[in-house]
Amino acid sequence: MRISNRFEKHIVAAAAVAMGAAAAANAAIVYSGVINFVCAVDIDGCYINVETNTLSNGPGGGVPGWDVNPYSTSGGMNFFNSTGGGQMRRPGVTTGTAGNLAVGTVVGAAGSFNTGTGNVYGTTAATGLNGGWTLSSENIIGFRFVAAAGTTHYGWMRFLMGAAGSSGTSMTRTVVDYAYESTAGASITVPAPGALALLGVAGLVGSRRRRN
Repeated sequence: MRISNRFEKHIVAAAAVAMGAAAAANAAIVYSGVINFVCAVDIDGCYINVETNTLSNGPGGGVPGWDVNPYSTSGGMNFFNSTGGGQMRRPGVTTGTAGNLAVGTVVGAAGSFNTGTGNVYGTTAATGLNGGWTLSSENIIGFRFVAAAGTTHYGWMRFLMGAAGSSGTSMTRTVVDYAYESTAGASITVPAPGALALLGVAGLVGSRRRRN
């Protein structure tokens, strides 16, 4: 092979690698960082715009373009979503409310999503048994939302569920952190807590400051 041909092939290969690197840089997991935002325990709850990392206790008018709305009544925990959004059920579950997802669960178009509201904690098949949410522990929800650009994205969000309150009161709940895939339509995997640090090392984290 002539030196000039080898050089041309080297240039083509280098260009391909560069294009691949650019694509990888554009396809990023946007991570909120640890937020520990305490949601109001009432019918309004907390409204979250995951793109701008804006969290505020209700009403929803305080967070333009909100995507996820956890709220609580009668000691439970419910989720409401904006148009086009939804909360993912556990793998293999196709009815009922959002599920408490295990580490390694893939959140994406292949999942089954609840687009209404429902109490994720309870004792019936449509709520607690299918959802698997537990008190006094961290629970993870998978969600989809429509970005400002009109594209659909997938993410996960971790909640710390408090102990059940006394009669007539509700439990506490805290948004610990969340992440979503910046590439429209791309799935995202629920990571182990220790893996979150690796996102920063890989340069894929888009940490933003929380605004109330």
